[in-house]
Order: sequence, then C-alpha cells, then structure tokens
Amino acid sequence: MNAHVTTDSQPLRNITPFDEVALEIEDLFEEAAHWADGSPVENQAQCDALDVLDKNLLDASKRLDALRVEEKRPLDEQVQAIQDRYNPFIQPKKGKVDIARAALNPLRAAWKEKERQRKEAEAQKAREEAEAARIEAERLIRESAGNLTARVDAEHMLSGAKIAERDAKKAVKAATTGLGLRKSYQVEVSDLNEAVKYYWRTSRAEFSTLIAGLAMTEVQRGARMIPGITITEIRKAL
Repeated sequence: MNAHVTTDSQPLRNITPFDEVALEIEDLFEEAAHWADGSPVENQAQCDALDVLDKNLLDASKRLDALRVEEKRPLDEQVQAIQDRYNPFIQPKKGKVDIARAALNPLRAAWKEKERQRKEAEAQKAREEAEAARIEAERLIRESAGNLTARVDAEHMLSGAKIAERDAKKAVKAATTGLGLRKSYQVEVSDLNEAVKYYWRTSRAEFSTLIAGLAMTEVQRGARMIPGITITEIRKAL
C-alpha cells in the first residue's frame, strides 16, 4: 500500500509521519466501507481478509497514537513543570494552603461551636423569660375584672411579653445560623437485613444495578455460577 499522494505523477514531498499514517488509515477506512455495505461474509477467505483489515487498522491506530504521544511530549513536560511549581502551594489536600487550612479548621470550628452554644443558651433563657412574662400578663388580665387601670397595665404587659417572645425566637434562630459552621452527616449500616429490605422496596432499580456490579466482579474473577444471577457468554471478533 502506497501512503504517498501524487500530483501530476510526481510524489508529494515533505510528507510528515502523521500524514503518512493518516493516509494509510483513510485507505483502510475506505476498504472497510466497501466491506461494510450490508452484505454478510460468505466464506472463510472473506473472513480472513476482514481479520487482516482489522489487524491493519489496529496497527495503524497504535502507530498514530505513538506519534501523538511523542508530538505532545514537550507540551506535557512544560505542563508538568508548571504544575510542579504550583503543587507545593495549592495541590488539593497536599499543598501548603490546604494543609494550613486543615490545621486551622478544628480551632475555628471549636470556637464557633462554643459561641453557638452560648448564644443558644442566652436565646433560650430570653424565650423562657418572655413566656413567663406572657403567662403572668394573661393571669393579671384574668384578675383585672372591674379594675380598668389594672386591665390596661396588664394589656401593656402582655403586648411587651409577646414582643419579647418574638425577639427571643429570632435570637434562637440567629444563634444557630451565620456562624460559619457547616453541617455534615455520617452514616453506618447498623442492621444490614433491614437496610436491604428498605432499599429493595424503595430503590429496586438502583439495588439491581448494585447487585449486577457485584456479580460482574465475581464473574471477572472466574465465577460462573452465582445464585439468582444469569451469566451469558458473549463472543466478539478479535
């Protein structure tokens, strides 16, 4: 197979290795298109020819990829040199920035949690005091029958108690937000049987995918009989 292009019967000069292999693949692709026209393979000779064509395509692909790796090697080295300069400082989890932040985070979190507890306790106390004031005002209102002055004073007291109660609720909310503390959760399987039953009812498709993945791992290790699993052998041309 001639990988050179000719113009007016003269060979194209200065063809690059990339061009040479690319033209070879173009020819192989065209040959493959002639074979893949919807007609089936009719005899062993045709199948052998397709095996050779497939081998040639794979070989050309490997040679072209090797050229790609070699061509981009200088760029890779430049990129790696840049990365090596920056990594000591900003590499995730290993650079100085992340290491320093990881060391500071427990200190910050401990203080913020202490502040949260203090503010929450103060807010809870204010809420309890406001509730007590409201209860006392309502008692005075009930006892002020026939005494207009006492009734007015009790109404004012109740109004102030409701305002204090409202402010206390806001203080409770403020005590648990805006401190820069981020919630996170940790889960562990405490009862595998119950967990399996639950997810089998609620997430059957995802559960089946999980089981199929576990089964495929076993098959790749050599298993051919797995309870509840159908294993089908599939053959493909090399």
